[in-house]
Amino acid sequence: QSPFDPLWPPGPGQRIAAQQPDTELTSMLAQVDPSRIQAIITKLVSFGTRHTLSNQTDPNRGIGAARDWIASQMRTYAAASGGHMTVTTPSYIQGVASGILFPVNITDIIATLKGSTEPNRVYVLSGHYDSRNSDGNNFTNDAPGADDDASGVAVSMELARIMATHRPKATIIFAVVAGEEQGLYGSNFLAQTLKNASMDVQGMLDNDIVGSPTGDDGTKDPNLIRMFAAGIPPTDTLSQVTSMANIGGENDSPARELGRFVAEVAQNNGTGMEVQVIWRPDRFLRGGDHLSFLRNGFPAVRFTEPRENFAHQHQDVRVVNGVQFGDLLEFVDFDYTARVARVNGAALWSLANAPGTPKRVTIDTSQLTNNSTLRWTSDPNAASYEIVWRSTDQAFWTDVVSVGKVSSATVVLSKDNVDFGVRAVGSNGYRSQAAYPSPS
Repeated sequence: QSPFDPLWPPGPGQRIAAQQPDTELTSMLAQVDPSRIQAIITKLVSFGTRHTLSNQTDPNRGIGAARDWIASQMRTYAAASGGHMTVTTPSYIQGVASGILFPVNITDIIATLKGSTEPNRVYVLSGHYDSRNSDGNNFTNDAPGADDDASGVAVSMELARIMATHRPKATIIFAVVAGEEQGLYGSNFLAQTLKNASMDVQGMLDNDIVGSPTGDDGTKDPNLIRMFAAGIPPTDTLSQVTSMANIGGENDSPARELGRFVAEVAQNNGTGMEVQVIWRPDRFLRGGDHLSFLRNGFPAVRFTEPRENFAHQHQDVRVVNGVQFGDLLEFVDFDYTARVARVNGAALWSLANAPGTPKRVTIDTSQLTNNSTLRWTSDPNAASYEIVWRSTDQAFWTDVVSVGKVSSATVVLSKDNVDFGVRAVGSNGYRSQAAYPSPS
């Protein structure tokens, strides 16, 4: 027996079976087109540089030309939506600050596919369209940004195209943001805007450097994508952190429940991919737009290719000792990026068509008992509920107990030995991400 196997008998319920894509989702995933992804990335590279401080009025070069082209493409997708998708370009003037040498217009491109039953519940898919070279302040020389992050932009745009003609229950925002390389300015603007509008953002998927499975040693992992999921939310107070630590809940932040959900629904024949979940906010010495959402209290994860080649990131285009530096188009694998898009599509559609994450979930800790009672607020959009559980040394939910359309249930299993979560089930069979209970 493995030392990591549970040392006590099986508990109630049954083993969890991963949710598989239905016919509609399978069809959408099959429509992801590597040639379209190639066309998007090629066009973005053609603008020379997309540095946040680069020219905003030249029709052929600079971030302004890229912005206008992306917005025009998004509008063509929206035109096929029957009025359900709208495209906006919210912007603001960012004053002199870290990475910003002079006041500059920061513009995001936002394609919003309105939810049919819960428009205020929102899921965000994002990539950043700005780029940089070796000098973060050099806004004139070439910065192709093929992988970082035209690849992530292509994911947002391709899924916006495909999903525009479909009707999710919750709202999906396909975002392309600016100012990432200078300090996450565009994503922070978007996250704060959604927060100020009291939108119920229940998940954000950030795609940043998702264009190649090949590492600097030539090793390839063509069917693997990394997903970074943060632990303790940066918005938690000291008392909240202490409360969760006291019950061993530090591995069950909303971002990690989002990560568990993605891992369950996005590893299948429809995507052809495996998701490597990494329990930290991001790679060392790096950051991304998902951090803006985490800092505004929203669950968010980041996708990044499995083996990075740093000669192809944040580099001037040059050859040194026979080695090509620069974030060039030739280093992007368009079939790989398409598979990453399918991972995102499977997760995004599954989230938006399930009921929302259960709210105000608690576990009764008022008395000594070998049973566990959980309570939550009933959602009229949920057909029923499930309690999921795992032993405390397991990373993912292993078992599920169906409890029906109720707002509380008692499980004959000690809360001292396992971790619990509650998830909602829709009439269509789609399941929400789980919510971890607070002690009561």
